[in-house]
Amino acid sequence: MRFIITKELGKLARWLRIIGFDTIYCKNVDSGALIIQALRDDRTIVTRCKNTHHLERCTVVVNSNRLSYQLKELIEQLNLQIDEKTMFTRCTLCNGVLGSVNKEEVKEKIPQHVYGSQGKFTRCSDCHKIYWQGSHWGNVNEVITKLSIQN
Repeated sequence: MRFIITKELGKLARWLRIIGFDTIYCKNVDSGALIIQALRDDRTIVTRCKNTHHLERCTVVVNSNRLSYQLKELIEQLNLQIDEKTMFTRCTLCNGVLGSVNKEEVKEKIPQHVYGSQGKFTRCSDCHKIYWQGSHWGNVNEVITKLSIQN
């Protein structure tokens, strides 16, 4: 499933990317443009705006102010399945696809202690941000387990 997230749900957009969903974050787009993009790209619009009667066909409204509850609401409403294989495959900044990169290629672009302690690196195909398995991997799994949403 692919998403368009409206401006008030930026943290949710980041988390959907972390767990592997293709997610566009729209800060300043009018509802007409959102509908066109959602229909054209087969995306579901996720918003907190309750006045979405004109967006019904392609919109999910989350009610909570808290990120963990927003994530749980969305997963329950859409019966989303989280697959560990797709986690950490999207750039949290731009939504680009992450691909493996040789450790030597990133040596000059990451902190020295990270280079010395990590063996695997990925890079965003769009913005070229470099990622590695830090403590956040465990934190994400912990959050998902607490929400009882991991399969």
